[in-house]
Amino acid sequence: MIQHLDLSSVDWSRAQFALTAIYHWLFVPLTLGLAFIIAIMESIYVKTGNTEWKKITKFWMTLFGINFAIGVATGIILEFEFGTNWSNYSWFVGDIFGAPLAIEGIMAFFMESTFIAVMFFGWNKTSKKFHLTATWLTAIGANLSALWILVANAWMQYPVGMRFNPDTARNEMMNFWSVLFSPIAITKFLHTVTSAYVLAAIFVIGISAWFLLKKRESSFAKKSMLVAGMFGLLSIVFVIWNGDRSAYQVAQKQPMKLAAMENQFLGKSPSGMVVIGMTTPGKKYNDNKDEFVFKFEIPKLLSLFSYKRIDAYVPGVKDLIEGNQQYGILSAKEKIERGKVAINTLKEYKEAKNANDTTKAKLLAMKFDETTTVGQDFLKNNFKYFGYGYLNNPDDLIPNVPFTFYSFRIMVGLGFYFLAFFILVLIFTYKNKIENKKGFLWLAILTIPLAYLASEAGWIVAEVGRQPWVIQDLMPNVAAASRIDATSVQITFFLFFVLFTALLIAEIKIMRKQISIGPKDGGTK
Repeated sequence: MIQHLDLSSVDWSRAQFALTAIYHWLFVPLTLGLAFIIAIMESIYVKTGNTEWKKITKFWMTLFGINFAIGVATGIILEFEFGTNWSNYSWFVGDIFGAPLAIEGIMAFFMESTFIAVMFFGWNKTSKKFHLTATWLTAIGANLSALWILVANAWMQYPVGMRFNPDTARNEMMNFWSVLFSPIAITKFLHTVTSAYVLAAIFVIGISAWFLLKKRESSFAKKSMLVAGMFGLLSIVFVIWNGDRSAYQVAQKQPMKLAAMENQFLGKSPSGMVVIGMTTPGKKYNDNKDEFVFKFEIPKLLSLFSYKRIDAYVPGVKDLIEGNQQYGILSAKEKIERGKVAINTLKEYKEAKNANDTTKAKLLAMKFDETTTVGQDFLKNNFKYFGYGYLNNPDDLIPNVPFTFYSFRIMVGLGFYFLAFFILVLIFTYKNKIENKKGFLWLAILTIPLAYLASEAGWIVAEVGRQPWVIQDLMPNVAAASRIDATSVQITFFLFFVLFTALLIAEIKIMRKQISIGPKDGGTK
């Protein structure tokens, strides 16, 4: 399958997908969170009849519309790349991965795009309550879009609810509800969207702080900050709480990712969690270097978060590569051998069918049938490691440890900073002292890029930490990529880079113009 694959095209395809995803995620979280903030503001307007809230709603709605339009463009390109750059992946799991994306397009995006027209152009043309309903449905539709996309991504991290068909060499969905309600899917969706709410709340607070510094629209700014502060505080509390569930699931399903997140090369019992530290440059799992140049660690906390026991053994990179019989951890070499057995069995089955050897084909087909004892044993002991069979070097199973480690600490550290930030926003706003806190207002503005940094860092942890897997344990990136010339991928990489950068610059310029106009004239007509 990958014998004649140009490996440089794999690297460039990965780079192109990462570029598109990073730019796309610059737009998505603001859309997800701002939609609900707008809906809350309009609800206050409908409830109170205070036209100032209508003016406030219209202003933030305008910024939402600018961001939404540009975000859609990057999202469409992202989905097309599955067919152009990752066609082997699309073939292998298209029956499963395509289902959530199809639902996202048919149901969620259709719902969102339908009611967004009423939201923007229905002022004074529909009743207040109908317009409010359209606004809420737009917000719900945007988040439903995120749900189906994140369900698809979660399935890649923890594939469930399917069976492998040896006749087509494809995975087929057997239980839609197992895919939808996978614990990884639920946690990933809730963690991702609530982190987007945090970003949107910080955006509203930061822009409102600018108005207060300019001594413009004081009432508008403080009301906006109050709504965003409460929305953001509830969201960040949930994000932090949900982070504990995420750590537990990563430990159970993706132990190598956890080892990378913690820069843990040697397993420990109990294992502490490093709050802050500097990794040793060039550290390998099989050398004698210390893991850290320096570190500050909370004893036993990683064991508690990962396995709900303070004395639990948390494996390190060395355990996962070389194996650890005491804790039932197979070596990477053993997994690779078992994966090759699964691949060769599939190859033998195909050859038997082509040779019309029905007896041999039937016997081999039983190994892929989970209803038989032979099949259950083969699927558990061999096919489970199917993706390892495409790898030869165990070191390929180790992600970029320092990048994952630092990204995780940026995300977590900023998360706790945001918690304190929202509390101070609410205290200063409640006491009507926010406009006098010039230093804090500048800090609020500077916190906007920090929110984007935390959001991107979260995705780096999720995606870089699981490398080399496109589908955990079943398909590495070298097996998923299309057989295309690296030059064509390089050309489109730089074309997309220029296009996305131009879109980002355009959004910033349009946003700045609308913000400078202000809420009086900036609202949707």
